[in-house]
Formats: sequence, C-alpha cells, structure tokens
Amino acid sequence: GIKSSESYWIYQENACNKLKPYLFNYIMKTIEHFVYGKPFSGESKKVGKIFNPATGDQEAEVKLATTKDVNVAVTNAQKAFEAWSNKPPLQRARVMFKFKELIEKNLDELTKIIVAEHGKVYEDAKGSLTRGLEVVEYACGIPQMLKGEFTENVGSDVDSWSIRQPLGVCAGITPFNFPAMVPMWMFPMAIACGNTFVLKPSEKDPSCSMRLAELLKEAGLPDGVFNVVNGDKEAVDALINNKNVVAMSFVGSTPIAKYIYENCAKNEKRVQALGGAKNHCVIMPDCDLDQAVNGLMGAAYGSAGERCMAQSVAVAVGNIGDKLVNSLAKKIETLKIGPGMDKKSEMGPLVTKDHLAKVKSYVDLGEKEGAKLIVDGRNLKLQGYENGYYIGGCLFDHVTKDMKIYKEEIFGPVLSVVRVKNFDEALKLVNDHEFGNGASIFTRDGDSGRTFSSKAKIGMIGINIPIPVPMAFHSFGGWKRSLFGDQHMHGPEGVRFYTKLKTMTARWPSGSRSDPEFVMPTMK
Repeated sequence: GIKSSESYWIYQENACNKLKPYLFNYIMKTIEHFVYGKPFSGESKKVGKIFNPATGDQEAEVKLATTKDVNVAVTNAQKAFEAWSNKPPLQRARVMFKFKELIEKNLDELTKIIVAEHGKVYEDAKGSLTRGLEVVEYACGIPQMLKGEFTENVGSDVDSWSIRQPLGVCAGITPFNFPAMVPMWMFPMAIACGNTFVLKPSEKDPSCSMRLAELLKEAGLPDGVFNVVNGDKEAVDALINNKNVVAMSFVGSTPIAKYIYENCAKNEKRVQALGGAKNHCVIMPDCDLDQAVNGLMGAAYGSAGERCMAQSVAVAVGNIGDKLVNSLAKKIETLKIGPGMDKKSEMGPLVTKDHLAKVKSYVDLGEKEGAKLIVDGRNLKLQGYENGYYIGGCLFDHVTKDMKIYKEEIFGPVLSVVRVKNFDEALKLVNDHEFGNGASIFTRDGDSGRTFSSKAKIGMIGINIPIPVPMAFHSFGGWKRSLFGDQHMHGPEGVRFYTKLKTMTARWPSGSRSDPEFVMPTMK
C-alpha cells in the first residue's frame, strides 16, 4: 500500500519504456487560497479540476473563491498596508533580496511545478521563471527608484520636491501560460513600492503562485502583504468591485482585458490590462535565412505557441517565400514533441483538452478558408501519452489578411505565412492589424531595420531578434488592442504604475510677514 498521502500515483514501465499511470490508493489533492500568511479554505464549495497536460490525468482540485472569500483577502491586505508602507524602502528591498535567494534555491522545484500543470518543456519553464526572477532583482533596487526629485530655489527662497508613495491594496489577474513569470512581473514591483497585493492566478495552474507565496513568507514578508485567491469570474468581479482595491494589473485575452479596463475605470481604479496579440515577423530577401528560420521556429513553436509574444505570422517579402516555407517545413517535421520532463522534448502539450480542440478547429478553419496547409500536426499521437493534449507544429502558406486564422489569436503552434511584394506592403500589413504587441524584422539592411522600428505601430520591436521581450529594467507592453491603460508592466513603468506622485512646494518664514496675495502665484 501507499504509506504517504503525498503519493498518488504508481508508475510501471512497459516494454516500450513508456510510463502508464496505475491508481491504487487515490486521494485527491485540494489547492486552497493563501491569505494572511497561511492556507485559507474559504466558504466556497466550488472547485476546479487541474490536469497534467502530458497525460490528461486529473491530479488536483482547486478551490474557487466566492466574493466573500476575496473580500476577506482584501481586508487582510488592507490591514497590512499601513505597517508595510511605513517600512523604509531598504527594509522592503531586503525582503526582495531574500526572496530572490529562495527562488534560486528552489528553482528546480518551481520549474517542475510549472511543467506538471502547464506542460511546457523543462528548460522553457526554467527560462520563464528566470525572466520573472529578473524582475525580483530589479525590485531589489527600489530605494534608488523611489528617491524622488528636489529643486532648490524654484523661486526666491522657495524649494520644491517630489516623492512617490504607495497606492494601497493592488491586485493582479494572471494567465495560464506563464504561472511564474507574469505574476512576478506584478507583485514584486507592487510590494517593493510599499503596496500590499492580492493575486488571482489562472485556475488551470495555480500551484506555482501558492509556492511563491510560501517563499515570500519565508523571506520575511509580513502576513497579509501578499495573498493568493484562486477562482473564476466571480473572483475577478469581486476584485473589480471591491473599493479597497485601488489598482489592477491583468494579462490575458483582449475581450477580457477590455472588460477589466472598463469596469475598473467605473470603480475608479488605475489599471493596466494587457490583451491579445498577433505578432508578425517580417522576413526580408536580404536576411540571413538560417537565422530567420531558427528564430521563427523558437518563436512560433516554443511553449507550443502559448505565448503572448509568439510569432504567429511570417511575412515573406519579395522572392523569399518559397525558400522560407521549404526551410520551415523541414524543421517543423523534425520537431521533438513530448512530455515536458523529457530532456529530448522541444515542444510539450497544450494546457487543456478544450484548448487543444480550439487550436485544431483553427487549423480546420484555415483549410476551409483556402490557405495551403504545408505541415499538419493535428493527428500527432505519442505512444504512452495517448490522452495527453498534444498537437504537432502546423504551417500555413498563402494566408491572406481577410482570413480568420490571420486576424485572430490562435495561441497554439500554428504559423501562417503571408506573402507581400515589398517592404512598404509588409509595414502596412503590420500596422493595419488590430493588435500591436510585438513584431520583428530579419534583415541585413540598416535602413530597413531602422525604418521598421520607427514606423511600426507596435509596442515591442525586434531587429533580428525573434521574441523582443524587454529586460526587467525596461518595461513590457503593447499598443492598440494589445494594451488597455497608459502604462506598461515592470521596469520604470511598473514603479510609476504602483506609486502616486506627490509634489511639495515650501517657503519658510524669514521673520517678516508678507501681505496677502489674491492672484495666481508665480515664482519671482
């Protein structure tokens, strides 16, 4: 029998050296919330199911918070705010330093949690965790970023200075595709700035956020400063409608980003809501084709295309189209697809069975719309993992801008090639699309690269860089319908978003009283 309640599955190796799950003594794991420094079950009886995408097996349940549960978390965050906001920035930075150390110490464990619930391959999961860690490193420098400005003698014997102060209780709603990185784009900056935080991660893969909460407590973060509530739309609406939540950060699809933005505005919150994407990669005839193809492979098929920065449209300029498609097709057909913990795997499964069906339906639609399906990954089956949520890489050629597979975000390993005559047509194609998250160009020509980076109506640009995600000391965000709100995420923009500016102007008495003035004051 199984001696430990933590052991849910026994695996037996078959003749093909594949693993099949055998259930002997099954006890379903339940993931709760994390409020005021400890697990919190709440009153809700609703639960969501958590599956291992590699096998299709359910491995846990997650509690889905009620409005009352969310309000409990916010109330505790509100109570913790005064003491935490009064901590010197240096003390808050020291907690971030310790948190950074603990993440590094537990890097392997956190990576495996991501793989188990999201499905991405180990090295990709580790890389995404590292990109989140970089924001924690940036937050360690918060004393420098909160110094403010001072001007002596803006007028005769008058000084003026400005400071940035924390807002209060902030909240974050994050997507399934980056269960560590995207939350860590938010809460380290918010907390370092002196705010308290309530995180609602995706109910599809919440375990990483729970573990990060435990590590923050271990790092010395006071109870109530960081809280996690798991839930669905009820939890989202509860955060929107709670008057004590003063700022909201969101990453997800455009319809929900717009919903978050509009309803937070109605409730007088500041908001940054990052939405969908349809990132274009312009391939110029003069480019290094091998470099471009390799870049596209990683950008289109890495993380099974479940990235807001995935390159899902390759724009072939001039006569480069045939060579580009032929080179891509050969590499896609040799993609190593398998479970995330297999070191040979280059691409893992999609996150859920429903999402797999959605991506396949887009491939079906592309054929009906008249695009040429060069590589079809829909019938991929892996021995021993027949119930996993796998699809092979797909490649469409001769896609046109009126097709749905071009207009809409598929969020899967599907790359569309659009052919255009020249650079100007390529640039217009990029600028006419409703999304403006990221775009890249591969070229050896400095004029093409400079013009593209200047004229493309896109928030993040790569020149011979396939995934132009800024480092933590810059800021991340798109344009057009890829971002609702005025400020991007993390970096300097993150500090501005999670603080409010206060400016003081002062004159000290010199011993003589002046006469009252009834006109607009000016500095003399």
